[in-house]
Amino acid sequence: MELHFSEVETPDPAALEKGRLLFAGETEFLKGVVAMDGLPPADRLEICFAGRSNVGKSSLINALTGRKGLARASNTPGRTQEINFFTAGDIYVVDLPGYGFANAPVAVVEKWQNLLKQYLSGRQTLRRVFLLIDARHGAKTVDEEIMSLLDRAAVTFQVVMTKTDKLKGKALEDSLAKTRAALAKHPAAFPELILTSSEKGDGIPTLRAIIAGLS
Repeated sequence: MELHFSEVETPDPAALEKGRLLFAGETEFLKGVVAMDGLPPADRLEICFAGRSNVGKSSLINALTGRKGLARASNTPGRTQEINFFTAGDIYVVDLPGYGFANAPVAVVEKWQNLLKQYLSGRQTLRRVFLLIDARHGAKTVDEEIMSLLDRAAVTFQVVMTKTDKLKGKALEDSLAKTRAALAKHPAAFPELILTSSEKGDGIPTLRAIIAGLS
């Protein structure tokens, strides 16, 4: 059975309010993890953000939580080399190291890419992975490699298109079509895409509501 991939509809007011309240309180940085034995106790629901280096994960987390300096954004691909845990209400929000090109020594890149794969495959409390894809490029081969990993781990993932304000009309639709075609091959993919712009705030209330709805 082939899934039909479409843009997520705007949640109802009650869901939007639940999402707002989840992130209205304090969101705190808990710890950065460089090995699996450093993970915090698996005592609550987790959601995580994954994506290629420089896709905009840190900017999205800052927009989501309303705190500009919470997640460290960098113009240097591969700067984030830890799994960073944040607490929001009664859930963990997890920022994964970017995959793909990284401006770091090969041995360092391999180490944290392995950590990334171990985490995605072995964290029992991980409810959903939000896979960020830059709208200017659509899904790339390296994105599909992570999608396949998530298929094998039976971890549901949902695509968040970032920087959608940078494209308009046919250019945006072509990017979405490219991403939908990639997702159609992956059974762990959630069928609704979330379109966002961290700079303009587009899609952020919807993403908050979706996260709150998982708990």
